[in-house]
Amino acid sequence: MQFVRLILLTIVTFAVIQDSIACSGYKITKGNSTFFGSNHDAWFTTPHIWFETANLNQYGAAFTGARFDGENGYAPQSGMNEMGLAFERLSSYHPKQESFANRKTISNPTKYLKDILHACKTVEEVREYIGKYDHSYFIEDVFIYVDKSGKYLIVEPYKLTIGKEPTYVISNFCPSITPEKNANKLDRYRNGVAFLKNGIDTTLAFCTALSDVMHVCRKKIGDGTLLSSIWDLNNGTVNLYFYHDFKRTVQFNLSEELKKGDHIIAVATLFPKNPEFEKLRNYKTPKDSILIGVFMVASAGFFLLTSIFFLIQYLKRRARKYSHVQLLLFPMGLIMFYYMYVLSGPANVFYFPAPYKDPTNVFISLTSYIPFLLLLLILPFCMVNYRLIKEKSWSLPAKWLFTFNNLIYMILIGLFLYWRFYDVFN
Repeated sequence: MQFVRLILLTIVTFAVIQDSIACSGYKITKGNSTFFGSNHDAWFTTPHIWFETANLNQYGAAFTGARFDGENGYAPQSGMNEMGLAFERLSSYHPKQESFANRKTISNPTKYLKDILHACKTVEEVREYIGKYDHSYFIEDVFIYVDKSGKYLIVEPYKLTIGKEPTYVISNFCPSITPEKNANKLDRYRNGVAFLKNGIDTTLAFCTALSDVMHVCRKKIGDGTLLSSIWDLNNGTVNLYFYHDFKRTVQFNLSEELKKGDHIIAVATLFPKNPEFEKLRNYKTPKDSILIGVFMVASAGFFLLTSIFFLIQYLKRRARKYSHVQLLLFPMGLIMFYYMYVLSGPANVFYFPAPYKDPTNVFISLTSYIPFLLLLLILPFCMVNYRLIKEKSWSLPAKWLFTFNNLIYMILIGLFLYWRFYDVFN
């Protein structure tokens, strides 16, 4: 049974590695100096850094993040407070267990994460603070907190662990349940560990090189590490590197920025125009284009309804000319309905090479071949469509629905070309 659980954990870990917002981080302590590095690997296009001043009995802090969370502002991905306490959030996987009893509920995760930096100055205080809450709320995340003494706290959904090794590297897995051989299958983690075996230093140049070897740049459109931040916990500074370009950096001094009051800065405005980032920003998917998103949802509804419609038409008059086309449109409608769900759902098929393979869902993997099925059918369908318009073998509603069906197919084929779903040999 334990072996089966390990196999399942390995499979799902690879799913998290491939399909989610990936990140990596490290901390280095040498003498009285501690640096904390964070690589935020994401498809967001709105990275920001912001500064929040202290209220009574609190600490001011800086945060970075790219996901807008409504009235809460941007959700923090990493940050540091005036006392030299820093943190990073990384996506991961952990099997669900029973939630903590008699603990506070986390109702506003963005505020909760900010409040920790505003309230705590050491990892021991963070452990005490988090221990009051049911932190299994973050079932898909792992956190690392580091203070300027060099101690670090790993926050997993069901476990809090403090360490004090001189170096520590983390990526998208829960350390307490992930064997080292599995962790080493993540390039960014393995590269970081290997880099530190050659010696350690706490110079900015050394940390920049480490962040560089741990960054991600995927082949399809050059996406990957959106923002790298290197936090000097003892001197209260942060160096930002935008879109895996480690030749340029912008540094902020936390105490100086807090004197200016609460303020937020769009990271892209701090750097020269980055062609790779512009390519990502202009790359449209159902996740970041309202028009395409609405089209996918509307198409899903249309395919489902017309699938039922053409099945009824076929059953009513099987001897009708081209009735076999109506019969074919029934399963095609269901297939396309499911594919529209996949394209609008959590799987990020748009950023990975075709055919996309989902290690946890064979059906999602099989949908990668639907674009080729459409290419195969579109010409015969259009030929039948042309003949039906000239004939009276189908009812007028059936003709128009079939015509509209083919029009949607052609639009989708255009989108599939744009998303390079046909580039299976590249």
